[in-house]
Amino acid sequence: MPHASRRLLKKYFPTILFIQKYFLILHSQNEKEMKKGIHPESYRFVVFKDTSNDYSFMTRSTVATKDTVVWEDGKEYPLVKLEISHTSHPFFTGKIKLVDTAGRVDKFKSRYQKHYDKKAENK
Repeated sequence: MPHASRRLLKKYFPTILFIQKYFLILHSQNEKEMKKGIHPESYRFVVFKDTSNDYSFMTRSTVATKDTVVWEDGKEYPLVKLEISHTSHPFFTGKIKLVDTAGRVDKFKSRYQKHYDKKAENK
């Protein structure tokens, strides 16, 4: 260690120790127990299915659903249908892909069709 670094360490070491002790005391005073009974206990295996590309995955969840599906292991599990997941979202795939759910794109096009027609006439 160079001589200048030792000098700085000697100078600031007591301050560093003081700050550490202060935060330890502060942390111990504000330490509280976690609240009991606020976390659900009804976790179960649920299958999530991406409807845009038929990708499915199973995880534990408390989500309520009426649909069920037979999974790869032959057992029946609750099913949650997703419009988009990590396999179809452009951020994760790197591709800009148009996912049309509930005809939103068609609604948009029909609403603004007259603007498209005017644009075509002007060309």
